[in-house]
Amino acid sequence: MSVDPKELAPEDREALLRWRLALGPAAEKTGSCPSLHALGAGASAVGVGETELDALDDALSFVYGEKSAGSSGSRPYIPEWLGALRGFFRDDVIALVQKDAIEKKGLTQLLFEPETLPFLEKNVELVTTLVSARGLIPEDAKALARQIVREVVDQLREKLESTVRTAVFGALRRDRTSPLPIARNIDWKRTIRQNLKGWDAEHRRLVPERFYFWPNQRRHHEWDVTLVVDQSGSMAESVVYSSVMAAIFASLEVLRTRLILFDTEVVDMTPVLSDPVEVLFSAQLGGGTDINRAVAYAQTHYVERPEKTLFILITDLCEGGDAQELVARLRQLVDSRAKVLCLLALSDGGRPSYDPVMAEKLTAMGIPCFGCTPRRLVDVVERVMRNQDLTSLLDADKETRHG
Repeated sequence: MSVDPKELAPEDREALLRWRLALGPAAEKTGSCPSLHALGAGASAVGVGETELDALDDALSFVYGEKSAGSSGSRPYIPEWLGALRGFFRDDVIALVQKDAIEKKGLTQLLFEPETLPFLEKNVELVTTLVSARGLIPEDAKALARQIVREVVDQLREKLESTVRTAVFGALRRDRTSPLPIARNIDWKRTIRQNLKGWDAEHRRLVPERFYFWPNQRRHHEWDVTLVVDQSGSMAESVVYSSVMAAIFASLEVLRTRLILFDTEVVDMTPVLSDPVEVLFSAQLGGGTDINRAVAYAQTHYVERPEKTLFILITDLCEGGDAQELVARLRQLVDSRAKVLCLLALSDGGRPSYDPVMAEKLTAMGIPCFGCTPRRLVDVVERVMRNQDLTSLLDADKETRHG
């Protein structure tokens, strides 16, 4: 028997309305749940007016209701539906609902239509969808899809580039002094620190014995940075961020940067790594994984001076190739004094899903294995180039995730 909402306390009526929206129209068919109209007085509790409840219910039911997106009569006009989402939800919720619509309801092809693309929430998830299913994009929507990808990539690059530059140049110029003792090159921080014993307390002044100077010119290719990136479907978001980070590294003359993408095949993206959009539209997201083959390629072609090589392997370590040979190759890199890191994911959040047995083997031989945000990667790279230990940084990350 259905409950009469008028007999409920306001907080109970509001709770029932939330359940009704969560369960969808099917809840009313049980006979025990009041209709949406009967619960309308509590609409303000979910942030809408009473007249907007039906539209909110329709927007949610399209994704989470009983009928699939392919069922007759169940598919609304997509731009109108996306517009409704914008009226009801915050950006982060919109992104989640949009992602569920793509994954749960098979809307990928619909979302590639020219009339729909401008309405989509532009974020990394959309980029991974556009790139991984680019073969489905209609010819007249390809230019717009590429434009959207570039817009997101440019935003990511703008957020990260200055941080990367500051960290890398700061790390590489430490402990170097300039042969040109001119005022604009004075390293004030080091000069003060090294001359504290010359403090004149009576006159409150510092009398330095020696001035230290920054280099007047930056050296070229002080470090080799090689990114070897798993492009299997589970690593799609990591491919996006890796492409952006590689482009930023490549823009710094003090680094010589290489980028390799792999699944069961190996694709050397170094010739185009300065353009992340070109890299992404060349990627083949999906397929199997042969990590050993990719590491072998990078080791053979790009590890020329191991002591100045930062080798970043980005993969979930689910090896489909020769796992034993992979471990042996990585051990060779460590023994050669290359700085080897394994990023189990390069993304903005969430715990990585990976092969814990392989990760344990690599950790035991001195290769840190961890999930990483792009900003955290900047900190890691800086510490490696300063020859600092990573333990405290990674331990702090573990405490944050598990605390």
